[in-house]
Amino acid sequence: MLNALTIDVEDYFQVNAFQPYIPRESWDSYPLRVSDNVARLLDLLEQYGVHGTFFILGWIARRQPQLVREIQGRGHEIASHGYGHQLIFAIGPKLFREDVRRAKLVLEDAAGVPVRGYRAPTYSITRDSLWAFDILSEEGYSYDSSVFPIHHDTYGIPDAPRFPYRVRTSGGMLHEFPLSTLPLRVAGRSLQFPIAGGGYLRLLPAPLIRWGIQRINAVEGQPTVLYLHPWEIDPGQPRVQAGLRARFRHYVNLSRTEGKLRYLLQGVRYGTMSEVLRLHDARGGGNGA
Repeated sequence: MLNALTIDVEDYFQVNAFQPYIPRESWDSYPLRVSDNVARLLDLLEQYGVHGTFFILGWIARRQPQLVREIQGRGHEIASHGYGHQLIFAIGPKLFREDVRRAKLVLEDAAGVPVRGYRAPTYSITRDSLWAFDILSEEGYSYDSSVFPIHHDTYGIPDAPRFPYRVRTSGGMLHEFPLSTLPLRVAGRSLQFPIAGGGYLRLLPAPLIRWGIQRINAVEGQPTVLYLHPWEIDPGQPRVQAGLRARFRHYVNLSRTEGKLRYLLQGVRYGTMSEVLRLHDARGGGNGA
């Protein structure tokens, strides 16, 4: 079973947790660390012979087009993380369309290849922003990976399908590849346990995450998706003066992420999101929704 490895390419000062503390107009005053961190990830993935999908922020691509070319030149898939890292349900349809169109143009100009995949900042396709599927399809995207089937204070559609499916939109069919969860019963209640990566990767034991991935592959016969951000392998990044919850969410276990990633790259097969979706379709998956 092939699973999707994905990297959300943004820098440490652009995360949603720091939005109340770092004005967007001040981003250019912060030193960029993303290029060095991506280079480390590229070298690490090469060691394990793994290719993945890099969802790149258009703001980064505009300032560092050579980084996009380096990622693409080393055999990875280029996809869009939008342009300005704004929550979809906060900016509305008009600004969202402008954002994803701008990001696609910048990324395609830098990489010289079509960009077909999208992931929303902070997984912000929720019940309040399902209109985003229509816009993505109309703007030339063929798949999305923004839906997280969990309860969360910012994102999530708890009752969404857990595995890749097709969404009928005004622009045609769009693949959705949800972030991976594992069903568990806790105190008599059924819960969807997030094992997709990011903060959950930093918080949870790596053997538990790998066991969950392997269990979904073997028992449910379905692919999973693993994700992380370049700043998550950078424990030396500058510390932002922020609230306790924001600091915990961002800084917890940064020093352990690279070691956990190395562990997860062993014993599990990974590829790009497009590769996984093609195999999933070939097996008869991807029913409409």
